[in-house]
Amino acid sequence: MTTTAAPPQAPATAEPPVHKASVRKRMVPYWLLLPGILWLLVFFVLPMVYQASTSVQTGSLEEGFEVTWHFRTYWDAFTEYYPQFLRSLLYAGTATALCLLLGYPLAYLIAFKAGRWRNLLLVLVIAPFFTSFLIRTLAWKTILADGGPVVGVLNSIGFLDVTSWLGMTEGDRVLATPLAVVCGLTYNFLPFMILPLYSSLERIDTRLHEAAGDLYARPATVFRKVTFPLSMPGVVSGTLLTFIPASGDYVNAELLGSTDTRMIGNVIQSQYLRILDYPTAAALSFILMAIVLIMVTIYIRRAGTEDLV
Repeated sequence: MTTTAAPPQAPATAEPPVHKASVRKRMVPYWLLLPGILWLLVFFVLPMVYQASTSVQTGSLEEGFEVTWHFRTYWDAFTEYYPQFLRSLLYAGTATALCLLLGYPLAYLIAFKAGRWRNLLLVLVIAPFFTSFLIRTLAWKTILADGGPVVGVLNSIGFLDVTSWLGMTEGDRVLATPLAVVCGLTYNFLPFMILPLYSSLERIDTRLHEAAGDLYARPATVFRKVTFPLSMPGVVSGTLLTFIPASGDYVNAELLGSTDTRMIGNVIQSQYLRILDYPTAAALSFILMAIVLIMVTIYIRRAGTEDLV
C-alpha cells in the first residue's frame, strides 16, 4: 500500500506588529490637548464645584460653613436682589446695542475702505488694551465731570433733557447716573464687538458685492441682502463677547455710578468681601450664570447661526 505525502503548507505568517511610531503619532493630539484639559479642570471645573457646594451651605465665617443642602438660598437671593439682576441685564443690553451701532460702521470701514491704513486702525481699536481696565474707567470720571466740556455740550444741545426724561441722568449731572455706567460699559467693551465684526466682514468675497451691483442692486439692498447676512457670525460673536462680561461687570457701576445704579456684580462683590455671606454670593453667581446661559442659547437659536468667529 502506497502513501501519498501531504502537500507542503505555506508557513503561517504572524500578523505584523503595530508600529510604535504610528501609535505615538496618533497620541500626539491627545498629549497636546492634555495641558488645556488640566487647566480647565484645575481653574474652571474645580472652582465651579467648590462654589456649587458653597451655595448650599449654612453658617457664618466665625462658626464655619457646613453643607446642609439649603437650596432656599437661591430663592432668597433672587427675590431680594432681582432689581439688580434686571438692572444688570438692562445696562448690558443697552451697552451691547450701542457697541453694535458704533462698531459695525467702523468694522465695515476697516474691512472694505481702509486700504493701507487698515493695520493702523486695527492697532487703534486695540490700543485701550494697552492700559489698565481700571485706568480707562477712571478716565471717564474726568470726561463726564460736572461742569466739564462734555457735559456742557450735551446740556447745550438738549441731550441731557431727553436723558433726564428717560431716567438716565439727573438734571445737568451725568456722573453717578445710569448714563455714566452705560458709557463706561460701551467704551470698555467696544473692541470686543469690533474685532469679531471685522474678522467676519473681512472674509466676505467682494465679488459678491460686484455681482449684486451688476444686477442693479442699490447699496442699501446689497448691505441688507449680502453684507449683513454674511456678517452674522461676527454680529453674534461680538454681541456675546460684549453682553456676557458686561452683565457681570461691577467696576463701571462702582466707579461711575451710585448706590442707585448698582449691578449684580456689585452685590456679589459686596457679599464676598464685605458682608462675608459666601453662600448667598455663590448662589447669586450661579443664578446670573443660568440667566445668561438661557438668554445666550435662545439668542443663538433665533439668530440662525452657530458659526461663531
